[in-house]
Amino acid sequence: MLELSAVMMGRTETVCPAMVWDDDGIVLIDTGYPGQYPLLKRAIEAEGFSVDRLTNIIITHQDIDHIGSLATILKNGPDGINVIASELEKPYIQGDRMLLKVTPERIASALRSMPEGVPGEWKEAFKRTLENPPKAPVDRLVADGEELPFGGGLTVIETPGHTPGHISLYHRPSKTLIAADAMNVAGGELLGPDPEHAVDPGLAVRSLTKFAAFDIERVICYHGGMYRGDCNRRIAELAAV
Repeated sequence: MLELSAVMMGRTETVCPAMVWDDDGIVLIDTGYPGQYPLLKRAIEAEGFSVDRLTNIIITHQDIDHIGSLATILKNGPDGINVIASELEKPYIQGDRMLLKVTPERIASALRSMPEGVPGEWKEAFKRTLENPPKAPVDRLVADGEELPFGGGLTVIETPGHTPGHISLYHRPSKTLIAADAMNVAGGELLGPDPEHAVDPGLAVRSLTKFAAFDIERVICYHGGMYRGDCNRRIAELAAV
């Protein structure tokens, strides 16, 4: 798990991409916000690796805090990085369709929620980024249950609800669930999907039942980080809500 923290519009925001590696290279799962490539590069180096070993990037879904630095990585990283995503998310990642959650109403709401004192030019730059999100081509599509040959085995789990094509990933050797935004961690507690940021909150909760098929010892949530404990029991509680 990597942690990218930065002050954004007066608030400290932390997101947690994940990294899986083997002798063939590094697989990065999600890329942070726009402009976070330097943070991501330093986080990878802090784990004893180099971005030059990147071979694949898996994007779990279209939200800007997941796709934000993808294009910059492809521009500055090694040649031949493959971008992997689900079929439903592909057109949004590539910029063929506008991001589902970037509507004029949501942009206006986000601007209103900014702390007092945020300079007007920062607000305008934020607005421009939302209206013109970064984009990059998707090279490979993955589907539910597909086993990717990375790091000893990475299983794709379709978990729609947060977005229509949202995926989570299970790293079998370490029994780690990379949940992306299917769940969250707050105050050390594993929580269900945030209904405020889900396109279909009910479906997002129902998707949690799919995790019952896996023996999970750790969960990495994009927001909140690592959760250890009786993961399967806790997830079953969240799915039963």
